[in-house]
Amino acid sequence: MPEGDTVFHAAARLRKALAGKTLTRSDFRVPRYATLDVAGQEVDSVGSYGKHLFVRTPELSIHTHLKMEGVWRVYQPGQRWTKPGFTARLILATADAEAVGFSLGLVEVLRRADEHTATDHLGPDLLGPNWDPAEAVRRLSRNPAQPIGLALLDQTNLAGLGNIFRTEVCFLHRTHPATPVAAVDNLPALVDTAHRILTEAALHPPRRPFVYGRPRQPCPRCRTPLQARPLTDPSHPTHPDRTIYFCPHCQPPPDSGLATRAVPRSAVSEFGVSCDRLGYGSCP
Repeated sequence: MPEGDTVFHAAARLRKALAGKTLTRSDFRVPRYATLDVAGQEVDSVGSYGKHLFVRTPELSIHTHLKMEGVWRVYQPGQRWTKPGFTARLILATADAEAVGFSLGLVEVLRRADEHTATDHLGPDLLGPNWDPAEAVRRLSRNPAQPIGLALLDQTNLAGLGNIFRTEVCFLHRTHPATPVAAVDNLPALVDTAHRILTEAALHPPRRPFVYGRPRQPCPRCRTPLQARPLTDPSHPTHPDRTIYFCPHCQPPPDSGLATRAVPRSAVSEFGVSCDRLGYGSCP
């Protein structure tokens, strides 16, 4: 599933194409809004919150979510689409650009005054101007027995992380993803690492992950072969397992009795090199 940095980039592209311009055409290819036409309305802003994207006119907020396979593309008028036409769910066009949302998992239209209902249940936005790390820590701590690898995916705790970045956060923090939240060493530092990683991903080109999707390859820290395991949510046993990737040496399982060294406040800097060397641009 696309993560917060992907949606942040999509919002930036749509903002450049649509903001301050009048819509000349709209096509909602979802049954609920099949007859809705917002042509003639001006787009006054485009923004994101976690994995949610909003295209706003003075009265309406067009809310979309990419879910697993969604993507936004911006084309010049008449330019051939790079995705199959039957997967288009929403088209918003101006005189000089055409924004197309393909395979969107959610399309809904809200009154501007009601936009908050789409995000009220979410935790602090890792890429938002009002990022609140203390509130994120508080929310994560509400369920102390939950594995941290699952808690980081819960958007009601903090908004924007997905499977890739929760894996990277746990690795940089030397924490096994199955570790209960209450047993995580220095939870505020882990939250700080999550914020730094996602911020760097939003500002720099993507780099190869440290551990995600790399089972049996050497750990970049100690060269131990990386492992992949399913992680079941005990509170939702019917939910499909999510695969976790980790180093068994640097991130020993919580029941192993092994200890790791103390985690620095900013685990992103633990190698003694810049975040650019670690693949996440330069740290502040």
